[in-house]
Amino acid sequence: MEADLVVTHGTIYTMDPGRPVVEAVAIGDGRIVTMGADADVRPLVGRGSQVLDLKGQPAIPGLTDAHVHLLSYGLSLEQVDLAGVPSLQDALERVRARVVGLPPGEWVTGRGWDRNLWSPPLPPTRQALDAVAPANPVALSSKDGHALWVNSLALRELGVDSATVDPEGGRIVRDATTGEATGILLEQAIDALGARIPPPSSEALRRAARAAMRRALSLGLTGVHNCEGGREMATLAGLWQEGALELRVYELLPREGLDAAIELGLCTGLGDEWLRVGHLKLFADGSLGSHTADMVEPYEGEGENRGVAVLEGGALESLIRRAVQARIAPAVHAIGDRANRRVLDAYATTRDEWARRGLRPRIEHVQVLTGPDIPRLAELGVVASMQPIHATSDMDMAEAYWGERSARAYAWRSLREAGTVLAFGSDCPVETLDPLAGIHAAATRQRPDGSPVGGWRSEQRLTVEEAVHAYTWGAAYAAGEERMKGTLAPGKVGDLVVLTQDIFRVAPAAIIETRVLATVCGGRLAYTTGELAVG
Repeated sequence: MEADLVVTHGTIYTMDPGRPVVEAVAIGDGRIVTMGADADVRPLVGRGSQVLDLKGQPAIPGLTDAHVHLLSYGLSLEQVDLAGVPSLQDALERVRARVVGLPPGEWVTGRGWDRNLWSPPLPPTRQALDAVAPANPVALSSKDGHALWVNSLALRELGVDSATVDPEGGRIVRDATTGEATGILLEQAIDALGARIPPPSSEALRRAARAAMRRALSLGLTGVHNCEGGREMATLAGLWQEGALELRVYELLPREGLDAAIELGLCTGLGDEWLRVGHLKLFADGSLGSHTADMVEPYEGEGENRGVAVLEGGALESLIRRAVQARIAPAVHAIGDRANRRVLDAYATTRDEWARRGLRPRIEHVQVLTGPDIPRLAELGVVASMQPIHATSDMDMAEAYWGERSARAYAWRSLREAGTVLAFGSDCPVETLDPLAGIHAAATRQRPDGSPVGGWRSEQRLTVEEAVHAYTWGAAYAAGEERMKGTLAPGKVGDLVVLTQDIFRVAPAAIIETRVLATVCGGRLAYTTGELAVG
């Protein structure tokens, strides 16, 4: 047999404890044919084979982002970028620059603002946006996606006035004195009212998908668990039909798509190795950044504010049962400790139904837990889909608003030692798409600049190998794909990533300096910097 691609002269970490390191891998028809020493694969090099000479560089299995908003990220590349802006005024100047030359009435959209970073700590208001964009409706999503900042013209376009009732599970923030909307919409108010914002065109979605896939491959991602809506799903399905999906997509279904999914007979795992139907994505609360994560006790310094509970009572359990009966596994967003408890309670009540169907429920984020709830994920068999970069990004907010509860926040070590399967992702575009930044955060509990010294709540750190495991085998297990991917072995998909340095041997703090030299997906050289010899 002649291999399509042979990777040689490397230090290739397989993440398989039975055979942890090999020198070479041969791939044919998208799958690993054999691997071992260079001499083992040399007979498979034929006239039509492509040979990638690693010259001793390290490689690992292709990484999977277990929680991403792929097309939202692609679209964000063309929107007003407010990530990391240090003040309200800086945010307004970026909006002012985008408005220049736009015809009156054309919408301006953007994302990424985080008022927790602003100095001075001025509030985002409609009046502030009115001053820089008086003739254009403006809608700006917060970094965490749980708040939308709009101007007065946008409020009129959305039909919001002093008489508008808050949607269920959401809130239109109002001035305490006048009762007028301030320009901030929270949680379900974004979905209920923001749906009136003109959506991107089909071509814009295709363009966003292509841009996001290219960027993902350049960062070593060969697969994603995508959390988006129907139009985004249709865009990816269209690319799949054309053979134009460049990486593997496990598509989580939105709540509003459940009826259609059941009617079409869709179920978790349906599809092929490039595009598969995933879990049903539900929400149990909001976020820390917007102070809407559902907490057992109030936020520090915020009176009786315990956040916002979504799908209370029997509503969550009812949706889980309905999905499970259609063989669709549930995945529930839960950040606050009360939200996580409610989700665990719902999973416990419905366990017989999902377990006998072989489904693997997930909790997305799992950002803070009560002590008694930490072992419950493992006891129930619930996967913790977590994003390490949230810990290093949110640590100051967690300490400020959760106080000592932060000892149980982003508790990777405690969860893993209890036996919980961890699946790591980014939540991009909320955070960076870069999985190496996530591995760095998991292994150091530090920001890229090395702060804080020793790491934040360092007892919850993981080893580098454990972090990589969560981006490979853990993500594969969460999707029921561990027999197909997650480690390098004959018969599994030919996905691997070549790195500039050995992340298992350098100091964990140095991982942030690592770059991707090449990404192989399905036996195809999907990305290369050109620094490695390809023959």
